[in-house]
Amino acid sequence: MSLGVAEMSSINRGMVSAGLDLWLVGPDGVFVPLRADLHYSGQDPYVVGMSLYTGADEPVEWSLGRDLLAAALHRREGIGDVRAWPSAASASGEKVLTIVLGPPGGCARFEASAAGIEAFLARTFELVPGGQEADCLDLDAELVELLSQA
Repeated sequence: MSLGVAEMSSINRGMVSAGLDLWLVGPDGVFVPLRADLHYSGQDPYVVGMSLYTGADEPVEWSLGRDLLAAALHRREGIGDVRAWPSAASASGEKVLTIVLGPPGGCARFEASAAGIEAFLARTFELVPGGQEADCLDLDAELVELLSQA
């Protein structure tokens, strides 16, 4: 099993995106290759979006905490529907990040290149440094929009 390293796009108008090969870990240790796109925007600075291409007409969309992913490169992180942790290196010697999506009773487990995730996250922190996420939010505009929908 070889894990694909993220293919980076350039930082473009406050956004970062990357393609990533990952593996769905199925029953009896069967690994199914999948493609995912990671995307990050300074307009939603706490969140990394992940689009999983499963063969269906539309990708499966998940939102992951940027800080959760960054911390999971070093230790087990997350509770609830998103959990992640570093795993032993794959047969090819690459470090692996395990990502589990869904409630504990019915979840999907994925393995991805830790180097690919780390490279993607480094680009997001170039765009919005850690601790400066709140500076990107316009809370007054968000409140006006929420109130206009009521």
